[in-house]
Amino acid sequence: MSVRFFFPKADRLLKSPEFYKLSTFGNKVQNRHFVATFAPGCFKRTRLGITVTKKVGHAVTRNRIKRLSREYFRLNKHIITGNWDINIIARHEAAELSSNQAFLSLRNIFDKISRSINY
Repeated sequence: MSVRFFFPKADRLLKSPEFYKLSTFGNKVQNRHFVATFAPGCFKRTRLGITVTKKVGHAVTRNRIKRLSREYFRLNKHIITGNWDINIIARHEAAELSSNQAFLSLRNIFDKISRSINY
């Protein structure tokens, strides 16, 4: 079986009500750099949303955090079993992370999500 590493629009949370549903009814895991809310999805795939507010930094910083988050999800979405909607929320501390540190922090978040899902 080949694993396909792409991030189509169908894998993204795009609408405001989807984010609201997650924040209201979803479970939450967090670490020093990121908070993730997740809930069972109604589609046949795991979808990702990313929230980075202006409190985190300027546009260049916010876009970098979003790019790193999308890249980590794109390369590792096959690890999460089931169909889930996940919203990654960056904290202010995420602005100073290198790429490797961001990937480690996101790995920690996704590991916590996987453990929560299995129980």
